[in-house]
Amino acid sequence: MEPLVAELKQKIEDTLCPFGFEVYPFQVAWYNALLPPAFHLPLPGPTLAFLVLSTPAMFDRALKPFLQSRHLQPLTDPVDQCVAYHLGRVRESFPELQIEVIADYEVHPNRRPKILAQTAAHVAGAAYYYQRQDVESDPWGTQHIAGVCIHPRFGGWFAIRGVVLLRGIEVPNLPPTKPVDCVPTRADRITLLERFNFHWRDWTYRDAVTPQERYSEEQKAYFSAPPAQRLALLGLPQPSEEPSSPSQELHFTTLLPKKPQNPRRGWLSPTVSPPISPGP
Repeated sequence: MEPLVAELKQKIEDTLCPFGFEVYPFQVAWYNALLPPAFHLPLPGPTLAFLVLSTPAMFDRALKPFLQSRHLQPLTDPVDQCVAYHLGRVRESFPELQIEVIADYEVHPNRRPKILAQTAAHVAGAAYYYQRQDVESDPWGTQHIAGVCIHPRFGGWFAIRGVVLLRGIEVPNLPPTKPVDCVPTRADRITLLERFNFHWRDWTYRDAVTPQERYSEEQKAYFSAPPAQRLALLGLPQPSEEPSSPSQELHFTTLLPKKPQNPRRGWLSPTVSPPISPGP
């Protein structure tokens, strides 16, 4: 890795990794090469970018302290606001640079996503993006099959959170890093994509590889709940409510809700609609 890239990566990791995030460098050109022009990032190809994802540890290391400190009010989507806060800290750590941060859920006025998160994760070498085209002679006929990223150490127990673009920093000699093909056989890929598309509520697609760490039961309960119920699970008032006495404790229930949450925003491909997923 080039010294400049290594230096910048280390500084971003120092900011984010203690809070349960991982960081992977890539060139804008690698991302743009896989997508139609409408989805391109409008930057020179050698521009340096970093993919940011969250691991299972983010829930305890970042989200809970964020909620207790009440950095942002009112709370509408605690996870997105927490991630935005930490990505903002990256920008603040480089006051001399032109830093653009794009969160996974951001869209243009026409609703086109600003970043195709799974594509970015694949080209950065963070997680392998398994799609229907990766299954030879697939068995699904005319059924719609959405793709999914699998992390070599966390399986599906992670979430892509966004990218950090460093305008004016060009690294034409940065060597590409291929993602680990951790689901290499046709049979296992079929099982993965079928579990993700048809049985996502049972969480089993996330165990496509044996993970080093999974989400805790309280984390699964939170991400499975409809958005309107999540603040209550955290012991927090709804946006329209005034907190009576802010508590220093977070109150969780480990009972899984009856209804799954809405699909996670930002996990898109230019050739498929957003996959249905029980949570980040």
